[in-house]
Amino acid sequence: MVGHRLLEALAARGVTGRARVVVLAEEPRPAYDRVRLTSYFSGTTPEQLGMVEDGFLERHGIELRLDDPAASVDRATRTVTTRSGLAVRYDTLVLATGSYPFVPPVPGADSEGCFVYRTIEDLLAIESYAAGSRSGVVVGGGLLGLEAAGALKGLGLQTHVVEFNDRLMALQVDDGGGAALRRTVEAMGLNVRTSVGGQEILTGDDGRVSGMRLSDGSVVDTDLVVFSAGVRARDQLGRDCGLEVGERGGIVVDEQCRTEDPAVYAVGECARAADGTVYGLVAPGYEMAEAAADAIDAALPGEDGRDSASAGQARFTGADTSTKLKLLGVDVASFGDAHGRSGDCLDVVYSDSRSGVYKKLVMSADGRLLGGVLVGEADAYGMLRPLTGSVPPVSAETLVLPAGAGAPAALGPGSLPDEAVICSCHNVTKGAVRNAVTEHDCTSVPEVKKCTRAGTGCGSCVKVLGRIIDDELEARGVTVDKGLCGCFERTRQELYEIVHTLRITSFRQLLDEHGREAARGGEGCEVCKPTVASLIASLAPAIGADGHVLDGEQAALQDTNDHFLANLQRNGSYSVVPRVPGGEITPEGLIVIGEIARDFGLYTKITGGQRIDLFGARVDQLPAIWTRLVDAGFESGHAYGKSLRTVKSCVGQTWCRYGVQDSVRMAIDLELRYRGLRSPHKLKSAVSGCQRECAEAQSKDFGVIATAGGWNLYVGGNGGATPRHADLLAQDLSDAELVRLIDRFLMFYIRTADRLERTSVWLDRIEGGLDHVRDVVVHDSLGICGELEELMAGHVAGYRDEWAAALADPEKLSRFVSFVNAPGTPDPSVRFVGERGQIKPDLTLLSGPDIPVRTLEGSQAR
Repeated sequence: MVGHRLLEALAARGVTGRARVVVLAEEPRPAYDRVRLTSYFSGTTPEQLGMVEDGFLERHGIELRLDDPAASVDRATRTVTTRSGLAVRYDTLVLATGSYPFVPPVPGADSEGCFVYRTIEDLLAIESYAAGSRSGVVVGGGLLGLEAAGALKGLGLQTHVVEFNDRLMALQVDDGGGAALRRTVEAMGLNVRTSVGGQEILTGDDGRVSGMRLSDGSVVDTDLVVFSAGVRARDQLGRDCGLEVGERGGIVVDEQCRTEDPAVYAVGECARAADGTVYGLVAPGYEMAEAAADAIDAALPGEDGRDSASAGQARFTGADTSTKLKLLGVDVASFGDAHGRSGDCLDVVYSDSRSGVYKKLVMSADGRLLGGVLVGEADAYGMLRPLTGSVPPVSAETLVLPAGAGAPAALGPGSLPDEAVICSCHNVTKGAVRNAVTEHDCTSVPEVKKCTRAGTGCGSCVKVLGRIIDDELEARGVTVDKGLCGCFERTRQELYEIVHTLRITSFRQLLDEHGREAARGGEGCEVCKPTVASLIASLAPAIGADGHVLDGEQAALQDTNDHFLANLQRNGSYSVVPRVPGGEITPEGLIVIGEIARDFGLYTKITGGQRIDLFGARVDQLPAIWTRLVDAGFESGHAYGKSLRTVKSCVGQTWCRYGVQDSVRMAIDLELRYRGLRSPHKLKSAVSGCQRECAEAQSKDFGVIATAGGWNLYVGGNGGATPRHADLLAQDLSDAELVRLIDRFLMFYIRTADRLERTSVWLDRIEGGLDHVRDVVVHDSLGICGELEELMAGHVAGYRDEWAAALADPEKLSRFVSFVNAPGTPDPSVRFVGERGQIKPDLTLLSGPDIPVRTLEGSQAR
């Protein structure tokens, strides 16, 4: 990452146009975002992690040699020899070799089944090996160790973390923060062992890992071991060619990142900076890259043959090591003097072990903020870190209170001085952000990102960035448009209140009476039409609307999926997804689904949500398929809607020897209660019958875990592209208490969320966060719980299966044609191609008065 940043800096200074630039890389792929490495296990592809913009290397004439690292450096002849034997001469050499994983000298560490966690290739190897494993051990409880543990857990392995220190993340958090983090991590199902190290890797007769003996004599049974016990500066090239290296590693450099040899530089984790520190974070590495680029630019002749007089100004004298991460779905942040090493300092601490929240601020005797630790709730990090070294504008006690109880309301971007660094990854100050707005006419976060690079690193500053931009625009007299779209100046939440209060059942009425002046009389847009359709459907019983998505005007508002009550697939066909509450299905139901799949030539797949999906149906086949499903007792699974998808469950107390409650019954009850509930985004849920969490309830929008005393309710989880573990809302609930709280939570979410905003994002965004939501839905702080319950009761009472209703209405059925100008027999010249071995349908079973016989061709016929 730092090496690529150097290339960008050289290109920006025109160096690539005045010098030949050659990059020798050990890995088989161009630079990628190692900070986001773990996102690979949640669906991010290696290509999406890539940092090299298309055409960048070619545009600047940079030569990249992959999979051919430097093997030796001859400073006398200024030659680098690669592993393949290629000799490359240089005038200037930059070492950006980073670091390597430290593997403790444990006997057996080279056995089959032992890995490190550093590169994409490491992850691919771990993923492949884990497919045949049941248990994994991560050696190291630091940043990368916990990420590795999360990856193993996500791969389905029982996961253990072994940490030699007495707490997790010992470098970043103190004892209190470590304790809070450990409680939260263990509640997720990870087994944590601290103050103990690995003594020996045990192997079976086949030479594969079978266990690990620890320093306390105990043995952990495991099939796989990941070493993530820290890194070491990769300075061997410097050592071998005689460059000065620090006592504890790292090639010694000055403030311009130049080594003792004026022709050789070192940047990133392989370098020991002028302040004697080897920095292991990307932000300091980026600053080093900028300093080295300035120095290299200054040393090269300019276009007129003279040295660049204005270059060479940047110096690297040290860097901020503050960090904010989300590990296993848990916010963890530290900044400044987090451990209170400064003399005569005082601690201000807030701790809530029930919710896993721990906050500590380190204050000087004269009231200056020196540093802090935040675990479980780190929303204030973006405001606190820039205040380090100054006296906060509000009391320290206020700053550690839960979100919504003090700091966010009292402390805003306006409190920060212009010199405060907003984006530590790219060292962008508040003044630079304001300048982007005032001098470069940027009016949005994406525009400021492009102008300043702020927010393009770890992303932790994006929220504060948005608030600074809005504040600056408003200060200039510019009205900040927070409306839903170009048709409505109101937000989704405001439109919800208008629809609810005025009982508006028509998009046309809402647009004409409450839309922007220019939009009235128009047709709306692709943003507002489905959003308003969802609002009307969500509030249908309360406002007296029909509620069916294909009734009258509602039908014209829907997107493609809702328009046909089915998910459009990439090949133009549709999927059929009947509801299977709790994954419980009768033999007769299985037979019906199998017969339909056979008769219509559909591809079948058992999903992670405990349903059977049928793929490859044409639009004109959907009514015939659903007629048979409805007759067999099935109903719409709403896989096409922004609504409840599934409530997954384990087998629960009935079958499992660990189960303490009937999770299947509860999952079925919840799915039948909330089926068809239209919401800002899709909803997923799960019920686990014990703390072993086999249903993965903590990765769902609302999840339920059984306890000996009842049920624990978790909310705001998300297992998608940006994983977030759910937060505990309430515990040891009775059945009635559980249902009542879920009713309130879902209706409050529907009432206040933005369009297409998952509960995880909503919970992070809403002012006050989880504590505010708890106050509202548990303690009824706003006095609206009765109304929320009434709205849900109306939904439950008014529920109708959308497909059953569509089949009973000839007008609705008329839309299910492949070609609107040929509603009868499909055009024989059109070939429908199957996927993944779809079977040839039985033409006899397909034939009938309404289903013409036709010949299938191509792969579908096969």
